[in-house]
Amino acid sequence: MLFSRSAKSLAALALLSPSVAMAEDVLNSGDTAWMITATALVLFMTIPGLSLFYAGMVRSKNVLSVLMQCFTLTALMTVIWVIYGYSFAFGNGGDFNAFFGGFEKLFLAGVTVDSLTGTIPESVFMTFQMTFAIITPALIVGAFAERMKFSSMLVFMTIWVSIVYTPVCHWVWGGGWLSNDGVLDFAGGTVVHINAGIAGLVAAIVIGKRKGYPKTAMPPHNLTLTVIGAAMLWVGWFGFNAGSELAADGTAGMAMAVTQIATAAAALGWMFIEWMRHGKPSVLGVVSGAVAGLVAITPACGSVGPMGALAIGFASGIVCFFTATQLKKMLGYDDALDVFGVHAVGGIVGAILVGVFAAPQFGGAGFGGDNTTIMQQVLVQAESVVVTIVYSGVLSYIILKLVDVTMGLRVDEEQETQGLDMALHDERGYIL
Repeated sequence: MLFSRSAKSLAALALLSPSVAMAEDVLNSGDTAWMITATALVLFMTIPGLSLFYAGMVRSKNVLSVLMQCFTLTALMTVIWVIYGYSFAFGNGGDFNAFFGGFEKLFLAGVTVDSLTGTIPESVFMTFQMTFAIITPALIVGAFAERMKFSSMLVFMTIWVSIVYTPVCHWVWGGGWLSNDGVLDFAGGTVVHINAGIAGLVAAIVIGKRKGYPKTAMPPHNLTLTVIGAAMLWVGWFGFNAGSELAADGTAGMAMAVTQIATAAAALGWMFIEWMRHGKPSVLGVVSGAVAGLVAITPACGSVGPMGALAIGFASGIVCFFTATQLKKMLGYDDALDVFGVHAVGGIVGAILVGVFAAPQFGGAGFGGDNTTIMQQVLVQAESVVVTIVYSGVLSYIILKLVDVTMGLRVDEEQETQGLDMALHDERGYIL
């Protein structure tokens, strides 16, 4: 079962009428065309969207290192997904299916020209989900930017996506125990953003602060790149959210609408609160607010209406502003590009508030599973948040420590001073 991704409606149809169920189990060219487009949009979010968003925020001596990490992760995660990732996340784990997808789809066994997921080819569904597995570890890169070894990054991400991402993905979307509890996570609040944000925070703490942080100023070297990347993320996110319906229908249309609404509200919320506190609105602030809104509406976009989206957007913009600025300063961790402050916190805001604004009285589409009240749904949402935080946090810490002991996580001081572009790749982003 793929909770909140058309599977619930398909299962209901199967119970109601065999003839209707059979009709639903037929390729729909409109749904297929939309999902191919959505898949391309989600890939566009990582390369070039996230790559440029991050590249502009680091110092010029590290711009290529971030681009290299995102680009290489796209290739690495693709291969992992084909060999075993898709099976672990979306296979049938038999007696252990509540926790693990199993081995039945290793090397994409059974994924043929004729196999379907709902009304679209399984090959399209598999590739769509692959793009989620690509962007999630790429998000983590921003937390430890400018100081992790490239080789160690590849090993960490390989292990992390295998034993952290794929299980959480299965629990929520692959028929696992969280989906059976009625969790509402339409497009990845827990699976993608909280998961990556917590891993990023742990990585930033374990690897330590950048040399000179926080006394040495480390401003973004090219905000033009960051704004271009943020714009690409905003556009690509329609594939991320509206595509998660797996169909070209009314739910996909509303998911697109509320994504736009929440993003705009969050961008303005961050901008105005920053303007009031610091006297001037910043470009980095408004684009960070937009990303916070995109993150927060992600778990909610299939369940809330326009007014719920406005509330979630404004809340995420304001809360993420304080987390990325005040909380980070107060606690002293060096989350270089605010992966925790925007993605984990934005994901938490959206994951909890969907429990409120999914209620029909607020224009929502209703609760998940057997939940019938706001309180019941909020408690289930809180359960999914806590589970994801603990699981991702503990496993990420263990993986990082193992990698550190065996091969070391951090470049040496001389390499960090020189910059990772030259030290690790013998190339420069700019010719001076």
